Amino acid sequence: MAGHGTDEHPHGADRLCEAGNRVYSRAVRRGRVPRRDAEPVPCLLELALLHPDPDDMDFLVPTAPQEVMTRLLRGMYDEVSESHRRVGSVVAAFERYAGLGRQVQPPSAPLEGTAIRVLDGLSRIQAAMDEATEACTREVLTVQPGGIRREHELSEGLHRALALRGRGVRMRDLYTHVARHGQGLLNYLELMGDAVEARTLDEVIDRLILFDRTVAFIPANSDRTMALELRHPALVEYLVTVFERLWRLAIPLTAPLPDTGIEGISLREQSIAALLAEGHQDAVIAERLGISVRTCRAHIARLSETLGAASRTQLGVRIAQAGLDGPPRAAEVASLTVRDQGSQTVR
Repeated sequence: MAGHGTDEHPHGADRLCEAGNRVYSRAVRRGRVPRRDAEPVPCLLELALLHPDPDDMDFLVPTAPQEVMTRLLRGMYDEVSESHRRVGSVVAAFERYAGLGRQVQPPSAPLEGTAIRVLDGLSRIQAAMDEATEACTREVLTVQPGGIRREHELSEGLHRALALRGRGVRMRDLYTHVARHGQGLLNYLELMGDAVEARTLDEVIDRLILFDRTVAFIPANSDRTMALELRHPALVEYLVTVFERLWRLAIPLTAPLPDTGIEGISLREQSIAALLAEGHQDAVIAERLGISVRTCRAHIARLSETLGAASRTQLGVRIAQAGLDGPPRAAEVASLTVRDQGSQTVR
């Protein structure tokens, strides 16, 4: 194996080298390959894509593609979760330092710089977003958390959406899966036609709106009566990266949600099971998935019945035994190749 070390194979399981792809594909088709076939591609063993056949050590058998995909998904979800946490830390740091600066500035000095502005009040937020809409010429990216979109939420930003569409601006939006059930959103998407594209996830980060990858808006308090307008290039680029990673994981709005592969358990119940396994309470799970606490508890009751759990503790054990304590399975990733049109934009 000299000359074929890891330095020549600096990749992961999601982007195999050409030689590795050939050998792994052959192993999947045939069920196993001779060990000598894998000598030029040590990456397959190092990535645990091949492992010794316990019945014949001269052969290697492949790890199931479904297991490999589940492993990759778990890593991607971990990355996104870490990115979400870091966004919160960065924003908190900006707020803290901005507060310190205001303490030492004279009364006549401006309280805010151009890199970050605190927008206090809905009217000021709307005015800033209208200004950003007028200046936007290429692209708008938004994340819309929560569940079914209310009619008034959809109509608030209609004038901005129409103005952007009129200038040929590309719009992409992320929602939770629950938003699919809102007739108001479906009507809005029909009105907008092919001007925008929407995808959904089990859960998304807090509200985010990005114009031309140069200015971003995020909430500054829980009731969203304050917002931060961010123009620092590094911070905006970081938020764009978070959006793009979520976008790759999401499913086109009009494409069907994948089956969980477990009889009697829906995709939403699979998501609830994973969050229960992490130790979250009902109210937290409901908020993250955009459903009511009552609906969440009804799903938990169905999970318990389906898995034969008589208590919350036993339910946790059953969830682990059924393999529901991780991210959604490979079927969801398969749907990512399906591209569909339709979305809402800035609300």
